[in-house]
Amino acid sequence: MGFGSYDESEQQQQTNDDDDTAEAVNVHENDHNGEMSFESDISTDELVSQLGSMKDDADDDE
Repeated sequence: MGFGSYDESEQQQQTNDDDDTAEAVNVHENDHNGEMSFESDISTDELVSQLGSMKDDADDDE
C-alpha cells in the first residue's frame, strides 16, 4: 500500500459483539443498610475545633 491508500473494509462501521455479552455492573452490590457507631474520648466541641483548624490550613495552601 502506498501513502494515502487504505483498505475500504476498515472504513465500514464495525460492531463489537463483546458489549452485548458483557455482564452488567451492579453498583448496589455492596450497599449497607444499617447503623454505625463509634466511641471517642474527644468532645464534639473539640472535634469541631479540629475541623475548623483543618479548613483554615486548607485555605492557607490556596
